Amino acid sequence: MDVENYSSGDDIVVEFLRLRFSFNAADFAQRVSAAAYRLGLVDDNELDEEETEDLVELTADGLIEEPRSELGRYLVRHWERLSLVDGESLVYWLRKLVFRGAWLDHRVKDGRLDVAWDDGASDFTYLEPGGTRALLELAPTPSWHELQFRR
Repeated sequence: MDVENYSSGDDIVVEFLRLRFSFNAADFAQRVSAAAYRLGLVDDNELDEEETEDLVELTADGLIEEPRSELGRYLVRHWERLSLVDGESLVYWLRKLVFRGAWLDHRVKDGRLDVAWDDGASDFTYLEPGGTRALLELAPTPSWHELQFRR
């Protein structure tokens, strides 16, 4: 495996910014749900199976052919408003956050980053060997909070 690529399986293969990452289905689904939550598209990253399948299809294929869930129907129905927010593409950012997390995890596996618990944020954080937070983790993300899907 190329040092800069990530692989947890062969169920889903996606190329992004000249990198090719392959995921097992569960890994990809968890990363997509976390990305949708981080962007504010959903208010909870505990999605049901159909909601997750719709988000996985959107992230992997760039569209949802046949929505399975209320979330999927919401995304299709409001796609013109949701697809771009302040010039930022929802599909691009879902993919970017999936790849960002996989890339950071790959660097942890290679011993180039550490993981620590951040009490203030009640979340795990990635640390450079000197103990500072990884810059990539701190990079800003656009927000879909105003258009958030609500059950």
